[in-house]
Amino acid sequence: MFNTNRRQFLAGTSALAGLSFLSLAGCSKNNDAIRIGFMLPYTGTYAKLGMAIENGFKLALSELGDSPFGKTIEFFTVDDESNPAKATDNANKIMTRDNVDVVIGTVHSGVAMGMIKVARETGSLVIIPNAGANAATGAMCASNVFRTSFSNWQPTHPLGRIMVEQGHRRSVFVTWKYGAGEEALASFREGFEAAGGEVIKELFVPFPNVEFQAILTEIASLKPDAVACFFAGGGAVKFVKDYAAAGLKSSIPLYGSGFLTEGVLEAQGESAEGITTTLHYADGLQNAKNLAFRKAYRAAYSEEADVYAVQGYDAGLLLIKALQETSGDLSLKAEAISAMEGAEIDSPRGSWIMSRAHNPIQNFYTVRVENGINNVVGTAWEGLEDPASGCDL
Repeated sequence: MFNTNRRQFLAGTSALAGLSFLSLAGCSKNNDAIRIGFMLPYTGTYAKLGMAIENGFKLALSELGDSPFGKTIEFFTVDDESNPAKATDNANKIMTRDNVDVVIGTVHSGVAMGMIKVARETGSLVIIPNAGANAATGAMCASNVFRTSFSNWQPTHPLGRIMVEQGHRRSVFVTWKYGAGEEALASFREGFEAAGGEVIKELFVPFPNVEFQAILTEIASLKPDAVACFFAGGGAVKFVKDYAAAGLKSSIPLYGSGFLTEGVLEAQGESAEGITTTLHYADGLQNAKNLAFRKAYRAAYSEEADVYAVQGYDAGLLLIKALQETSGDLSLKAEAISAMEGAEIDSPRGSWIMSRAHNPIQNFYTVRVENGINNVVGTAWEGLEDPASGCDL
């Protein structure tokens, strides 16, 4: 179990000093530099998510000031294209060719599995800022791999209970046919059935297809009490708009994991009004850390922060713990790992700690879209910990 004596809060600061960042590739090892690799999607469906993660991460590191621990910071990037087939090659490029001290990646669960396989072979430090693949902190867990986001089991598990509490006992679940969607469905079913609900139909769309008309027609014919779903990014925008355009919004309430509306509300417009989701973050959280974070992010990037930016920011806060413990020398892996295992993160989402499997133990909120804002209307589950099935850390 978690050793509470090793927990320490990170000192929060809103000062954004001018940290010296260098973006390089293929350079020889520089002992006066901290080498950080981004393995993220910069093109395709999840490109916006990748950039939000990178921005949030860099915002966190800027809190260290200029030349932290007497070193510069060098960044190396690989566009993983959300393509699992290229994951092993891309991970080898950034871990071996670029010889980084730590990898920040990735978004797509299938890509993360390939990245983790390489990390287990090389021993490279990895911080996952989004990909929720259960195995990352389950059967494939490793001492050098950490996650600052969620497992796919977490976001939809509280959703079923919330839906039953709101009077919906017969639900359809819709998602892309890929690992993250299937894991989100399994956890939703577990929570929904435990609360007394029934999933009357599972509907799938090939990833990253966004043609939903046939599925929407089937939903109309099934007449469920409600629909739950798992989509993110551009797919979430299209599904929400198509759902409303099909005339279903007024008769069959739409629910989902919070990724359905996080970061895409502006694009969804009026179609998203009234949608209820569960997630570990919402832009409407009124704690002091979130208000300061959103102000700093807006000033730095001239846009609003979302959950992906928060997860990137928290990845930066977690790395800072390791840097503080090692005086900036991440080759001291045992010390770096120990510091991250014992971290308590003062996050915009609310404080959270690492589980024994290196996944956040965190609150999940009930969020409703009201007047174009993701408003927190309650806490769906306090301190939810991933089961970490198969992890032997």
